[in-house]
Amino acid sequence: MLSFILTVKRFLEALVKAFKNPMFLSLFTTLFLIILSGTLFYTKKEGWGVIDAIYFCVVSLIPTGVNTNLSPVTSLGKIFTMLYLVVGTGVMFITLLTLGKTMINTKALEERKTEGQKKLNEYREKK
Repeated sequence: MLSFILTVKRFLEALVKAFKNPMFLSLFTTLFLIILSGTLFYTKKEGWGVIDAIYFCVVSLIPTGVNTNLSPVTSLGKIFTMLYLVVGTGVMFITLLTLGKTMINTKALEERKTEGQKKLNEYREKK
């Protein structure tokens, strides 16, 4: 449980740092707009509920293989889904990659700070 809490802490710290990066902010905004457009499309054209549409839009962009038991019925819905997945998957991938790099850089920075603090303490003890 402690490991999970520390991981969530690192994730949230990385998320805060990532939002300070203009590229991540741009990617996140684009991803949000893609998911919003998909949600609006599926609720209006396919007649899905809002929660079902959001769930489908998010889960279909993450490469998990989760079966949503939802699929477009109309021809327009099928064409939209193909375009949505091609564009959305790329944006989701780059967004997650950028967030992952930020997490790794945050952890490396913490390790360097800890290492530097140890060296400083050792130096002070020698005096």
